[in-house]
Amino acid sequence: MRAKINYLITAAVLVFYFVLVGSRGVLLIETGTVLTVTFGVAVLILPVIGLWFLWKNTQFVRRANQLAAELDAEGGLPVDELRRTPGGRIDRDSADEVFAKRKAETESSPDDWRCWFRLAVAYHDARDTPRARKAMQRAIALHAGRTPTDA
Repeated sequence: MRAKINYLITAAVLVFYFVLVGSRGVLLIETGTVLTVTFGVAVLILPVIGLWFLWKNTQFVRRANQLAAELDAEGGLPVDELRRTPGGRIDRDSADEVFAKRKAETESSPDDWRCWFRLAVAYHDARDTPRARKAMQRAIALHAGRTPTDA
């Protein structure tokens, strides 16, 4: 729940920033000189890119949460079998063991979105965020019935 609140606060701050920057871009365009109009258009591009990025990330998180809820209803969410250090951090060797298990599971069933979801969790636990994201994107695509790109 704390992650959702942090995400919503961050999104709200970003939207506020995009509105603020966008209004400055409009003010520059309203000035009417070639230079200020050029800068104004350039400044307006930043909020558009930012809003697109925020939208895509929000869609990704929403879809991943939907998969997690479906997998939870099926009783297929990965069990936390990771050993932890006294400070609470995940033991690297433990994460590697679980990752190897999840990778073998995914290789034996490459078209099963559930396997890709669990592999994404294993990548995340191993602190490999880019691969975790690609594996989750593949799980989302397989769940939606689309042909996924290479993950």
